Amino acid sequence: MEQIAIGRSSVQTSRIGLGTWAIGGWQWGGTDEAASIATIRSAVERGITLIDTAPIYGFGRSEEIVGKALAEGGLRQRAQIATKVGLAWRDKVIYRDSRPAPIRREIEASLRRLRTDVIDLCQVHWPDLETPFAETADTLEALRRAGKIRAVGVSNFSPPQMDEFRTAAQLDAVQSPYNLFEREIEADVLPYAAREGLTVLAYGALCRGLLSGRMRLTTKFEGDDVRKMDPKFQGERFSQYLAAVEELQRLARERFGKSVLALAVRWVLDQGPTIALWGARNPGQLDPLAEIEGWRIDEASREEIDAILKRCIREPLSADFLAPRARRPAGVDLPESGAAAS
Repeated sequence: MEQIAIGRSSVQTSRIGLGTWAIGGWQWGGTDEAASIATIRSAVERGITLIDTAPIYGFGRSEEIVGKALAEGGLRQRAQIATKVGLAWRDKVIYRDSRPAPIRREIEASLRRLRTDVIDLCQVHWPDLETPFAETADTLEALRRAGKIRAVGVSNFSPPQMDEFRTAAQLDAVQSPYNLFEREIEADVLPYAAREGLTVLAYGALCRGLLSGRMRLTTKFEGDDVRKMDPKFQGERFSQYLAAVEELQRLARERFGKSVLALAVRWVLDQGPTIALWGARNPGQLDPLAEIEGWRIDEASREEIDAILKRCIREPLSADFLAPRARRPAGVDLPESGAAAS
């Protein structure tokens, strides 16, 4: 599998990473621990060495499952764990909190759940507008010097926010929503990363399953499934996106002999210093990995892909609906708040 360095750090990893938001269960209809562990172990065996998680995924559950999956058979030595800080919760109300003390508590809690003594890539999950970015960065740089983390990243940050962050820490990576349907970072974050030597972790490479090729107009989303809040999966817009997927599937099959899923992941990998984060909940969902290596999308096909999107999707939508509340609620200055109390 293709490899990439995380910025200027010593961390080297696969260019496809396993995203574990769904494995945590929350907003994805629950979790199956045995299937999740089998999926993580299968991913590593197939060459996916980057496992991306976060405390907020299942309120600690995703990290616990990742830790359990990698604890046996020497898998931890073969994998790189990327997790996050800066989101806390109280009674399942999520808010941003990147102050130094909560971050230090989060790191210790994550290390316990992940059953490890070092986090390979620690990322600030969302920008906390109430805490100076340089203050957060300085805290993470101190944790790097202490050997708790190996590389520092941010997620959902703009270039000006990253500029401020970099005044106090070496920044190695930025994680942003990026896929064939959500391409806002092409205007700013992607060229910034290429210019400044950052690695881009593209989350939602399959756009929450839209680009898997498995969805139909009759597909239903039950319980707390996050797609019930995503306007792409509702009404006429859902029809537009599915029409685009159908045309992309035809192009992938006729031009490359591939699935639309393989086309979508390959497209992300072809965009620059990128890692495609791909969520899976059972080992069988990893089978298309064999289709992704060893080829590239030519310029004529890229232009045809753009034409399909323009023709089918009249009003493209971003992933803005995912943003958590930007202000801390009252009372979070108590000693054990948010993730530290989980």
